[in-house]
Amino acid sequence: MPNLNLKKISTYLISLTFISAGIGHFILPDIFLEIMPPQLPLHLEAVYISGIFEILGGIGVLIPRFRKMAGYGLILLLIAIFPANIYMASSPDVMPIVPNWIAIARLPFQFVFIGWIYWATARPVSSESVVPA
Repeated sequence: MPNLNLKKISTYLISLTFISAGIGHFILPDIFLEIMPPQLPLHLEAVYISGIFEILGGIGVLIPRFRKMAGYGLILLLIAIFPANIYMASSPDVMPIVPNWIAIARLPFQFVFIGWIYWATARPVSSESVVPA
Protein backbone atom coordinates (compact mmCIF):
# COMPACT_ATOMS: atom_id res chain seq x y z
CA MET A 1 0.00 0.00 0.00
CA PRO A 2 2.79 2.57 0.71
CA ASN A 3 4.11 1.98 -2.82
CA LEU A 4 0.67 2.95 -4.15
CA ASN A 5 0.69 6.24 -2.24
CA LEU A 6 4.21 7.01 -3.45
CA LYS A 7 3.09 6.47 -7.05
CA LYS A 8 0.09 8.73 -6.52
CA ILE A 9 2.26 11.47 -4.99
CA SER A 10 4.78 11.01 -7.81
CA THR A 11 2.03 11.40 -10.39
CA TYR A 12 0.96 14.70 -8.85
CA LEU A 13 4.56 15.95 -8.60
CA ILE A 14 5.32 15.01 -12.21
CA SER A 15 2.15 16.75 -13.32
CA LEU A 16 2.90 19.90 -11.34
CA THR A 17 6.50 19.97 -12.57
CA PHE A 18 5.64 19.67 -16.24
CA ILE A 19 2.60 21.93 -16.23
CA SER A 20 4.62 24.62 -14.42
CA ALA A 21 7.59 24.25 -16.76
CA GLY A 22 5.30 24.29 -19.79
CA ILE A 23 3.64 27.50 -18.66
CA GLY A 24 7.13 28.93 -18.13
CA HIS A 25 7.84 28.41 -21.83
CA PHE A 26 5.12 30.96 -22.61
CA ILE A 27 5.74 33.40 -19.76
CA LEU A 28 9.56 33.49 -20.02
CA PRO A 29 10.47 32.14 -23.47
CA ASP A 30 13.78 34.06 -23.51
CA ILE A 31 15.21 31.79 -20.80
CA PHE A 32 14.54 28.73 -22.94
CA LEU A 33 15.75 30.46 -26.10
CA GLU A 34 19.14 31.07 -24.47
CA ILE A 35 19.84 27.36 -24.10
CA MET A 36 18.75 26.36 -27.61
CA PRO A 37 21.71 24.94 -29.55
CA PRO A 38 22.40 27.29 -32.48
CA GLN A 39 22.36 24.44 -35.01
CA LEU A 40 18.70 23.66 -34.28
CA PRO A 41 16.14 25.53 -36.39
CA LEU A 42 12.98 27.38 -35.34
CA HIS A 43 14.03 28.25 -31.82
CA LEU A 44 10.94 30.14 -30.69
CA GLU A 45 8.63 27.59 -32.28
CA ALA A 46 10.50 24.76 -30.56
CA VAL A 47 10.18 26.52 -27.20
CA TYR A 48 6.44 26.93 -27.62
CA ILE A 49 5.91 23.39 -28.96
CA SER A 50 7.87 21.85 -26.10
CA GLY A 51 5.86 23.99 -23.68
CA ILE A 52 2.60 22.71 -25.14
CA PHE A 53 3.78 19.10 -24.86
CA GLU A 54 4.93 19.63 -21.28
CA ILE A 55 1.50 20.97 -20.33
CA LEU A 56 -0.34 18.20 -22.18
CA GLY A 57 1.90 15.53 -20.64
CA GLY A 58 1.45 17.00 -17.18
CA ILE A 59 -2.31 16.90 -17.57
CA GLY A 60 -2.22 13.48 -19.20
CA VAL A 61 -0.46 11.75 -16.29
CA LEU A 62 -3.39 12.71 -14.06
CA ILE A 63 -5.90 10.90 -16.25
CA PRO A 64 -5.67 7.12 -15.82
CA ARG A 65 -6.75 6.44 -19.40
CA PHE A 66 -3.88 8.57 -20.75
CA ARG A 67 -1.30 8.13 -17.98
CA LYS A 68 0.89 5.56 -19.68
CA MET A 69 0.84 7.35 -23.05
CA ALA A 70 1.52 10.71 -21.37
CA GLY A 71 4.40 9.18 -19.40
CA TYR A 72 6.01 7.83 -22.56
CA GLY A 73 5.42 11.20 -24.22
CA LEU A 74 7.18 13.03 -21.38
CA ILE A 75 10.08 10.57 -21.57
CA LEU A 76 10.42 11.24 -25.31
CA LEU A 77 10.22 14.96 -24.62
CA LEU A 78 13.05 14.75 -22.07
CA ILE A 79 15.14 12.88 -24.64
CA ALA A 80 14.28 15.47 -27.31
CA ILE A 81 15.33 18.42 -25.14
CA PHE A 82 18.51 16.74 -23.92
CA PRO A 83 20.64 18.50 -26.58
CA ALA A 84 19.66 21.84 -25.03
CA ASN A 85 20.84 20.57 -21.64
CA ILE A 86 24.13 19.42 -23.17
CA TYR A 87 24.54 22.78 -24.89
CA MET A 88 23.89 24.60 -21.61
CA ALA A 89 26.44 22.43 -19.78
CA SER A 90 29.08 22.75 -22.48
CA SER A 91 28.63 26.50 -22.99
CA PRO A 92 28.87 28.22 -19.58
CA ASP A 93 28.45 31.68 -21.14
CA VAL A 94 25.02 30.78 -22.50
CA MET A 95 23.29 31.11 -19.14
CA PRO A 96 25.75 32.66 -16.67
CA ILE A 97 23.10 32.83 -13.95
CA VAL A 98 23.29 29.02 -13.64
CA PRO A 99 26.65 27.81 -12.31
CA ASN A 100 28.28 25.43 -14.76
CA TRP A 101 28.58 22.66 -12.20
CA ILE A 102 24.78 22.68 -11.82
CA ALA A 103 24.29 22.47 -15.59
CA ILE A 104 26.71 19.52 -15.71
CA ALA A 105 25.18 17.78 -12.66
CA ARG A 106 21.76 18.17 -14.25
CA LEU A 107 22.69 15.92 -17.18
CA PRO A 108 22.63 12.55 -15.36
CA PHE A 109 19.63 13.72 -13.35
CA GLN A 110 17.65 13.72 -16.61
CA PHE A 111 17.98 9.92 -16.67
CA VAL A 112 16.84 9.69 -13.05
CA PHE A 113 13.83 11.82 -13.97
CA ILE A 114 13.10 9.58 -16.97
CA GLY A 115 13.21 6.53 -14.69
CA TRP A 116 10.93 8.20 -12.17
CA ILE A 117 8.37 9.06 -14.86
CA TYR A 118 8.51 5.51 -16.20
CA TRP A 119 8.02 4.03 -12.72
CA ALA A 120 5.14 6.35 -11.86
CA THR A 121 3.26 6.02 -15.15
CA ALA A 122 3.97 2.49 -16.41
CA ARG A 123 0.96 1.05 -14.57
CA PRO A 124 -2.18 2.69 -13.23
CA VAL A 125 -1.69 4.23 -9.79
CA SER A 126 -4.76 2.37 -8.53
CA SER A 127 -8.15 1.21 -9.69
CA GLU A 128 -9.39 4.64 -8.60
CA SER A 129 -8.77 7.65 -10.78
CA VAL A 130 -6.38 10.34 -9.65
CA VAL A 131 -8.69 12.71 -11.51
CA PRO A 132 -12.28 11.48 -11.81
CA ALA A 133 -13.18 10.54 -15.38
